[in-house]
Amino acid sequence: MKTFFKNLYLNNLFFYCIMAIIVSFVCAFFFPAWYNASWYLFYLLGLFTVIDAFLLFLHKNQIIGNRKTPEKFSNGDDNEVFLSIENGYGFTCSIKVIDEIPFQFQKRDFQINRKIKAGTTKQLKYFLRPTERGVYTFGALNIYASSPIGLVAKRYRFSVANSLPNYPSYLQLKKYELMAFSNNLVQYGMKKVRRIGQTMEFEQIKEYVQGDNIKNINWKATAKKNALMINQYQDEKSQNVYIIIDKGRVMQMPFNGLSLLDYSINSALALANIIIKKQDKAGLLTFAKRTENWVKADKRSGQMQLLLENLYQIKTNFIESDYSRLYADVKRNIKQRSLLLLFTNFETLDGLNRQLPYLKGLAKNHKIIVLFFKNTEVEDFKIKKAETVQEIYDKTIAEKLSFEKRLIVNELRKYGISTVLTKPENLTLESINKYIEIKAKGVL
Repeated sequence: MKTFFKNLYLNNLFFYCIMAIIVSFVCAFFFPAWYNASWYLFYLLGLFTVIDAFLLFLHKNQIIGNRKTPEKFSNGDDNEVFLSIENGYGFTCSIKVIDEIPFQFQKRDFQINRKIKAGTTKQLKYFLRPTERGVYTFGALNIYASSPIGLVAKRYRFSVANSLPNYPSYLQLKKYELMAFSNNLVQYGMKKVRRIGQTMEFEQIKEYVQGDNIKNINWKATAKKNALMINQYQDEKSQNVYIIIDKGRVMQMPFNGLSLLDYSINSALALANIIIKKQDKAGLLTFAKRTENWVKADKRSGQMQLLLENLYQIKTNFIESDYSRLYADVKRNIKQRSLLLLFTNFETLDGLNRQLPYLKGLAKNHKIIVLFFKNTEVEDFKIKKAETVQEIYDKTIAEKLSFEKRLIVNELRKYGISTVLTKPENLTLESINKYIEIKAKGVL
């Protein structure tokens, strides 16, 4: 009996009928002939309520529900969640589904209403867009079934609780991989230049042929073979590319629910995939007060999984970033000339000037690209028409901030540092495009 009352719920139709009967009794005060009719309506409501409950509770487990989620969420993307609901009743059921989705989404009004014919299974789906990395835990799946009478509902509760991690946006991988290899990302007019590699990574010893670089002659092998032998090195396609992510306070700013740090992490994953597919070696490091999440540049089969795990585990309290520590650690640990893709943000020219000596130092030994962000709210405010004096002042400040971003770009380019200034939502596209441009020009 306790279970019966625990799973019995009254629908809105029941309360509407009660309200109508109450109104009927009030009217009977003025029209006594309605008094007996009001009681008849009351007893009739009770009878139909009992019949409705009998139909729903006569048999157990007439509704079977199940939830199917992906193995992991993709951060910042719409992730599909599937529901399967089977109706074992002999009549069409009206169901109300209330899934206990993770608290991070803060959805208090989640509800799906459907009708399911007798003996059939209904497949439902909905989308969730997570914006924070971490573990997301689902609760139970609640299904409220009603008969065609519709006065009461029986609750079915399925304990399908499960937890899944929210990884950086892996759904972007295939999308941008296809675009990159079909050359849809490359700007028109760009000319690809073929260059002979001069990296120091040894590949093999082979016999000298006319045209080979005599600097690479291996004299010991020549003496043994009694023929000129030279060392052959890997070509330029095996360049080291390090993705560097600033996780300091400048990356805390949110746009469309995602922080600049999470935009950078999502882009880094897609970019690393393209780098490895292009036969280059992808590496990773992050920094704030110190450098962390070091992944040595490589292109082995497990490199993408290693990068994914490190990107997922990035944690920060958004403190001030120490570029001097970054410069020292890169100089100590990355000996070979590499391409450094730095995801960071500069809002003012003064902020850049404080870090410029260290960026110039990195640029002496490596090819460095600085990727930072446009303030989309400022850009949108610029195009609005100012109607009051205050709005004129605000628009002037917005123009100044936007102009300062362009000054930062020019200042970096003065010292041979390439830049990408982009909106947060376009970061992945722009970063891959810049990498392909560098590869095409062969400037590393």
